[in-house]
Amino acid sequence: MRDLFLLDPDIVFLNHGSFGACPREVLAALSRWQHEQERNPVEFLGRRSGGLLAAAREALGQAIGARGEDLVFMPNSTTGVNVVARSFALQPGDEVLATDLEYGACDATWQRVCAQRGAHYRRVEIPLPYRPAQVVERLLAAVGPRTRLIYLSHITSTTALTLPVAEVCAAARQRGLPVLVDGAHAPGQIPLDLAAIGADFYVGNCHKWQCAPKGSAFLHAQPAWQAMLDAPVTSWGYAEDTLSHAGLDTWLGRTPLERRMQWQGTRDITPWLTVPDALRFQDAHDWPAVRQRSHALVAQAMDALCRRHGGEPIADERDWAQMAAIPVPAQDPEALRQRLFDESRIEVPVTTHAGQVFVRVSAQAYTTEQDIQRLLDAPALR
Repeated sequence: MRDLFLLDPDIVFLNHGSFGACPREVLAALSRWQHEQERNPVEFLGRRSGGLLAAAREALGQAIGARGEDLVFMPNSTTGVNVVARSFALQPGDEVLATDLEYGACDATWQRVCAQRGAHYRRVEIPLPYRPAQVVERLLAAVGPRTRLIYLSHITSTTALTLPVAEVCAAARQRGLPVLVDGAHAPGQIPLDLAAIGADFYVGNCHKWQCAPKGSAFLHAQPAWQAMLDAPVTSWGYAEDTLSHAGLDTWLGRTPLERRMQWQGTRDITPWLTVPDALRFQDAHDWPAVRQRSHALVAQAMDALCRRHGGEPIADERDWAQMAAIPVPAQDPEALRQRLFDESRIEVPVTTHAGQVFVRVSAQAYTTEQDIQRLLDAPALR
């Protein structure tokens, strides 16, 4: 599998979680789409793009348990979080609830939006060692009369924990509270069924664990919320009278979600059109087996490093997938990351949370037992 990717053979790449890695075959498909686009950009973008994007969304929807018409492509999950945050009608004194395990960039989004509206962004502590039931208990216990939205990750970034998002959504629904799930790390790393999860909003990356090209992600919104969402750029999707008169309403989309989000001026749509190619690549290579094997490799690293340093995993093995935060002795995290790269040519992030330091190991189809052994043999971790 390593030969199917473009990764530098001199590097042990244990950081698929940050930006992903795209297979050669999928990059070739991207190139084909780009060449087709440039043969006649006017026809491709001006007359065919609506149908092409609809077909790509339909293929993605089938893979993640969603209707294509309830999906819209985004360049990344952070953009999707921003769309929801900036569209949501927060008033002074309102509150958005989150966990203290969230991705820093999206924490910043909510802090800024809440500050602008006079609202409050409250992060609920989820203690370590991690117990999934505490997420539901603590979030729902924190709900107050001015709580308007719950925001949480499906798989956390710093700590790589799988949160019980379906249970949170069900409990919040009983209280009439909408939920935004940040699934940046979920699609492709774990089986996904958005219909079963039941989130009001769900954002996810395709360029990480689904192995699609960079710049491919999605926002899923339940139909009741779609008309409320505003695009980052005001463009033709807001000129409905002009669109209908010119016969362009179908070209730009059938729903407010499509019309507003799909056409944002001239931009390269080919990463989104390549998502079905990435899904086919994974289907052809027995991805459930890849996930299982990748999890086992990370578990091997977790067991060895915890025994070596006397640490304890922060969660049960069932609570993480192909990526795990392995505790190591307290030290300067950036210095450790740099040593691992400089001395051992290992690309792996070192993260911190609640005073603990972690080596966050990701395993993917190209990861070998030799890669894990290189990590265990690294002088920086002895």
